[in-house]
Amino acid sequence: MNRFFPVHYSICSGRASDLGEDMVFYFKVRPEAGDYTIFMGLDKFENEDLIKYGFPEDIWFHVDKMSSAHVYLRLNKGQTMDDISEGVLEDCAQLVKANSIQGNKTNNIDVVYTPWYNLKKTPSMDVGQVGFHNSKLVRIVKVEKRINEIVNRLNKTKVERKPDLKAEREAVSAAEKAERKVQLRDKKRREEMERLEKEKQAEIRSYKNLMVQEKMTSNKQVASGSKTLEELEDDFM
Repeated sequence: MNRFFPVHYSICSGRASDLGEDMVFYFKVRPEAGDYTIFMGLDKFENEDLIKYGFPEDIWFHVDKMSSAHVYLRLNKGQTMDDISEGVLEDCAQLVKANSIQGNKTNNIDVVYTPWYNLKKTPSMDVGQVGFHNSKLVRIVKVEKRINEIVNRLNKTKVERKPDLKAEREAVSAAEKAERKVQLRDKKRREEMERLEKEKQAEIRSYKNLMVQEKMTSNKQVASGSKTLEELEDDFM
């Protein structure tokens, strides 16, 4: 059963980034689970930018009540925590356990995970520390023991990169903004076409009603202009 709680976490390493560049490690989940990427920063300083420039699809993992790496899973756009398969969840949990000095040596640990947007960062927090905006969005998974087969498979996919996290996030934001503009323009176009169609149908109904009224008026005029038999006989005489 999931347990919810507001807690601060800090990553184990205390090394500062001397070059001012973010070193991020990327991993691929088990192939049969789909094309998902797991990633984590080299230390808590990298994690600051991962927190700052995360994506709405990112899910954050950490060993409960122990120092560990901050591991992220990037879901596909539109997916949520409910879409994480058991296999992918196990990969994430095993990786974060393996990157905890204490957690790696301990059996039956808990790993907490929550959406990136639920991470709370305040000025009073130390580097690498985070809290939660909503404790109800925090879930927990039990990890009985380290499974070397999983950890080794993940490490074989490991790629080191120095991404410009800010630029990546800004590029995605710009693309999303452009997409929203296109959607808004298409919506306005559809609404305008619907408005014109309604006006057209209203004109057609009005024209039909007018024709019916004119026909009725014409029939009345013919009826009122017709002479009786007596009148016709009188005219003949």
